[in-house]
Amino acid sequence: MAIQIATTDDQIRACYPVMVQLRAHLTLHDFVTQVQSQMQSRYQLAYASNSECVCSVAGFRISESLSWGRFLYVDDLITDAQMRSQHYGHQLLDWLVQYARQQDCAQLHLDSGLQRVDAHRFYQREGLQINSYHFSLKL
Repeated sequence: MAIQIATTDDQIRACYPVMVQLRAHLTLHDFVTQVQSQMQSRYQLAYASNSECVCSVAGFRISESLSWGRFLYVDDLITDAQMRSQHYGHQLLDWLVQYARQQDCAQLHLDSGLQRVDAHRFYQREGLQINSYHFSLKL
């Protein structure tokens, strides 16, 4: 298994079959265009792959805030449904933690939809804690 950051359009496209399982509203074209746009604001796309395919994908960014200091925020984290329970998600999350440390981040944060109960179990098993509510308002 290898973990790397997508830097080319081909690498971004290779992540789509996994990411669309989390972000089903995105077409391939929209996904590539949106990732390219977000990369201008420091978004990065990391992926774990085996010799055959991309197995797990994480979209993330480094940021700073008064409350958290310097932190890595995971916007998107998904493992292909056919590849779950094979440690790809664990290894990618561990890679994100190590990357955050290398970037002098004090914390790692992510939000998860209320309906994603299996993901919540995974995050808690990996040592993440539920420590806030996230509120939103559509405009």
